[in-house]
Amino acid sequence: MTVLESAKEAFAGKTRTDTAFERLAELIVSGEIAPGSVVNEAEWAERLEMSRGPVREAVRRLQGRRLVTREPYLKARVVTLSTQNLIDIFELREALEGMACRLATQRMSDAALKEIFDHLDPGSAPSPVRFDFHVAIAHGSGNARIIEALCDDLYYLLRLYRRHSGAAIGRSKEASREHWQIAKSMMARDPDLAESLMRSHISRATVNLEAQIASAGGGYA
Repeated sequence: MTVLESAKEAFAGKTRTDTAFERLAELIVSGEIAPGSVVNEAEWAERLEMSRGPVREAVRRLQGRRLVTREPYLKARVVTLSTQNLIDIFELREALEGMACRLATQRMSDAALKEIFDHLDPGSAPSPVRFDFHVAIAHGSGNARIIEALCDDLYYLLRLYRRHSGAAIGRSKEASREHWQIAKSMMARDPDLAESLMRSHISRATVNLEAQIASAGGGYA
């Protein structure tokens, strides 16, 4: 990392630990750091061109976000996708995101809903900022606890599972269509339908990912 890059991060209020955490989390979510691999702080520090201090703190944060696990007397490892973890996470996700969708349908302004809808329009120009449909709805719910759970505590773990659930052939296009249907019901101010469609959307993703994990022998390690 150059001096200029460090200065920019400091100006933005980021610490080296923040940077290490975000980069490592993205590498885990993207699969560049493999599920089940041993956490090697020295290797990760070298990869990020940092000292081991910020990386060590970042690993603690990754443990808090459940992206890294550490069993007693064993080395820390990147989380392995398992059927039981899938069921636990997606049951929670279905409940939280279903309610978030209901609340957002009732509480978001017409302009804010249209902005979400426009992001899903295949004919619209791509946004320079990465758009996350599920995060947008969570924030639109206006419920601080839901936002904290979906956009902070479980954010990277949910992204990890969502990436795998969308990896199957045809699932990405199917999910995009489902997003459009959810947004359309929200625009129509139909909270019952919006919640039902969101729950169905997550349920399909659950079934799809569960099948993938089973075909991989119970995990991706």
